[in-house]
Amino acid sequence: MSEEKFNLSVEVKDSAVILRTTGYINNIAGEKIAEVCYEYIAKGFKYFLLDMKESSIVNSIGVSIIIEIIEKLQEINGRIGYFNLAPIVAKTFKIMGLVEYSTIYNSEEEALAEISNVS
Repeated sequence: MSEEKFNLSVEVKDSAVILRTTGYINNIAGEKIAEVCYEYIAKGFKYFLLDMKESSIVNSIGVSIIIEIIEKLQEINGRIGYFNLAPIVAKTFKIMGLVEYSTIYNSEEEALAEISNVS
């Protein structure tokens, strides 16, 4: 199995920071996601969305880093959500309890409409 090179692009829409991932989300990719989130938190952003259309695999370290981001966002009443998840990733997020503290959306439009309106 050839490992997909991880890439991350960032876009701000409305009050949300959208992180579009490509490739395997492991410890290295997770750290890059966290670094960007913390950078934007420092700039005053509280709402984050992960577009995972091009990331079909997330390992346990990637998930644990996302949990750290969730904890940081809870401190500032922020939120994180995800869309375009592969079924196996959605199932993993549910099993690992991420959906207790974050949301899986069906589309980018739904995510943008809801994330900053939920208190």
